[in-house]
Amino acid sequence: MSTDERTTTDWLTMPDLVEVLNEPLGRVRRLLDEHQLIGSRRDGAFKVPSIFIVDGHPLSSLRGTIIVLQDAGFGDDEVIDWLLEVDDTIGISPIDALLQGRKSEVRRVAQTLA
Repeated sequence: MSTDERTTTDWLTMPDLVEVLNEPLGRVRRLLDEHQLIGSRRDGAFKVPSIFIVDGHPLSSLRGTIIVLQDAGFGDDEVIDWLLEVDDTIGISPIDALLQGRKSEVRRVAQTLA
Protein backbone atom coordinates (compact mmCIF):
# COMPACT_ATOMS: atom_id res chain seq x y z
CA MET A 1 0.00 0.00 0.00
CA SER A 2 1.37 3.39 -0.89
CA THR A 3 1.48 6.15 1.68
CA ASP A 4 -1.08 8.23 -0.23
CA GLU A 5 -3.65 5.49 0.41
CA ARG A 6 -3.15 5.59 4.16
CA THR A 7 -3.64 8.29 6.74
CA THR A 8 -0.27 9.12 8.21
CA THR A 9 -0.03 9.35 11.97
CA ASP A 10 2.52 9.45 14.72
CA TRP A 11 2.54 6.48 17.07
CA LEU A 12 2.38 6.98 20.83
CA THR A 13 3.96 4.62 23.36
CA MET A 14 2.41 4.07 26.78
CA PRO A 15 4.57 6.83 28.38
CA ASP A 16 3.52 9.16 25.53
CA LEU A 17 -0.15 8.31 26.17
CA VAL A 18 0.20 9.07 29.88
CA GLU A 19 1.55 12.49 28.95
CA VAL A 20 -0.84 13.31 26.08
CA LEU A 21 -3.96 12.15 27.95
CA ASN A 22 -2.72 13.58 31.26
CA GLU A 23 -3.86 10.36 32.94
CA PRO A 24 -2.04 7.83 35.13
CA LEU A 25 -0.86 4.60 33.51
CA GLY A 26 -3.68 2.60 35.15
CA ARG A 27 -6.31 4.86 33.58
CA VAL A 28 -4.62 4.61 30.17
CA ARG A 29 -4.70 0.81 30.45
CA ARG A 30 -8.41 1.00 31.36
CA LEU A 31 -9.11 3.13 28.26
CA LEU A 32 -7.50 0.37 26.19
CA ASP A 33 -9.39 -2.39 28.03
CA GLU A 34 -12.68 -0.53 27.50
CA HIS A 35 -11.93 -0.09 23.77
CA GLN A 36 -11.85 3.71 24.07
CA LEU A 37 -8.45 3.33 22.37
CA ILE A 38 -6.72 0.54 20.49
CA GLY A 39 -3.08 -0.15 19.90
CA SER A 40 -0.68 -2.85 18.87
CA ARG A 41 2.98 -3.75 18.86
CA ARG A 42 4.81 -1.70 16.26
CA ASP A 43 8.60 -1.80 16.07
CA GLY A 44 8.66 -3.91 19.22
CA ALA A 45 6.76 -1.50 21.45
CA PHE A 46 3.04 -1.22 22.15
CA LYS A 47 1.80 1.93 20.39
CA VAL A 48 -1.43 3.77 19.64
CA PRO A 49 -1.92 6.01 16.58
CA SER A 50 -1.90 9.63 17.75
CA ILE A 51 -4.77 10.44 15.34
CA PHE A 52 -7.05 8.46 17.68
CA ILE A 53 -6.67 11.25 20.28
CA VAL A 54 -8.37 14.62 19.85
CA ASP A 55 -7.86 17.51 22.27
CA GLY A 56 -6.29 15.25 24.90
CA HIS A 57 -9.08 12.63 24.82
CA PRO A 58 -9.81 9.48 22.83
CA LEU A 59 -11.98 10.23 19.79
CA SER A 60 -15.48 9.53 21.14
CA SER A 61 -16.75 7.72 18.03
CA LEU A 62 -13.80 5.32 18.06
CA ARG A 63 -15.07 2.92 20.75
CA GLY A 64 -18.21 1.76 18.96
CA THR A 65 -16.34 1.40 15.69
CA ILE A 66 -13.63 -0.72 17.36
CA ILE A 67 -16.31 -2.97 18.86
CA VAL A 68 -18.11 -3.40 15.50
CA LEU A 69 -14.84 -4.41 13.84
CA GLN A 70 -13.83 -6.78 16.64
CA ASP A 71 -17.29 -8.37 16.49
CA ALA A 72 -16.61 -8.89 12.76
CA GLY A 73 -13.54 -10.91 13.74
CA PHE A 74 -10.85 -8.27 13.26
CA GLY A 75 -7.74 -8.42 15.43
CA ASP A 76 -6.24 -5.25 16.88
CA ASP A 77 -3.72 -4.83 14.03
CA GLU A 78 -6.48 -5.32 11.45
CA VAL A 79 -8.75 -2.78 13.19
CA ILE A 80 -5.99 -0.17 13.20
CA ASP A 81 -5.00 -0.87 9.59
CA TRP A 82 -8.64 -0.64 8.43
CA LEU A 83 -9.14 2.65 10.24
CA LEU A 84 -6.03 4.17 8.66
CA GLU A 85 -6.40 2.84 5.10
CA VAL A 86 -8.51 4.66 2.51
CA ASP A 87 -11.80 2.83 2.00
CA ASP A 88 -13.26 3.08 -1.50
CA THR A 89 -16.83 3.06 -0.16
CA ILE A 90 -16.17 6.02 2.13
CA GLY A 91 -13.73 7.79 -0.17
CA ILE A 92 -11.25 8.56 2.60
CA SER A 93 -9.81 6.62 5.50
CA PRO A 94 -12.39 5.62 8.13
CA ILE A 95 -10.50 7.53 10.84
CA ASP A 96 -10.64 10.71 8.74
CA ALA A 97 -14.38 10.15 8.24
CA LEU A 98 -14.83 9.69 12.01
CA LEU A 99 -12.92 12.93 12.60
CA GLN A 100 -15.40 14.61 10.20
CA GLY A 101 -18.34 13.30 12.25
CA ARG A 102 -19.37 10.60 9.76
CA LYS A 103 -19.74 7.89 12.43
CA SER A 104 -22.91 6.28 11.02
CA GLU A 105 -21.41 5.88 7.56
CA VAL A 106 -18.18 4.37 8.94
CA ARG A 107 -20.05 1.90 11.14
CA ARG A 108 -22.38 0.92 8.31
CA VAL A 109 -19.35 0.06 6.14
CA ALA A 110 -17.67 -1.74 9.08
CA GLN A 111 -20.76 -3.90 9.62
CA THR A 112 -20.61 -5.12 6.02
CA LEU A 113 -17.17 -6.59 6.71
CA ALA A 114 -18.47 -9.33 8.99
